[in-house]
Amino acid sequence: MSHIHGDKNKLISRIRRIKGQVNALEDALGQDIECLKVLQQIAAIQGAVNGLMNEVLENHLREHIGNEQNQRELEEVLTIIKRYMK
Repeated sequence: MSHIHGDKNKLISRIRRIKGQVNALEDALGQDIECLKVLQQIAAIQGAVNGLMNEVLENHLREHIGNEQNQRELEEVLTIIKRYMK
């Protein structure tokens, strides 16, 4: 995945934030925190993972599929994927 190297630090930062969220969820479950707060933390983790997936997928598609001939189609597919992943 050579096209990830340019964004590697940014991606690693996102992953570290996700790790922190997962650790906070684990702590919350160990402390018997109320269900609503646990659900909110799970939703936050899901959103963060979806954001990471969107970024990696977009970079991949732009690198391997994107070219001048199909730029419009690529943008349409990326828009649909982003809507689905929210």
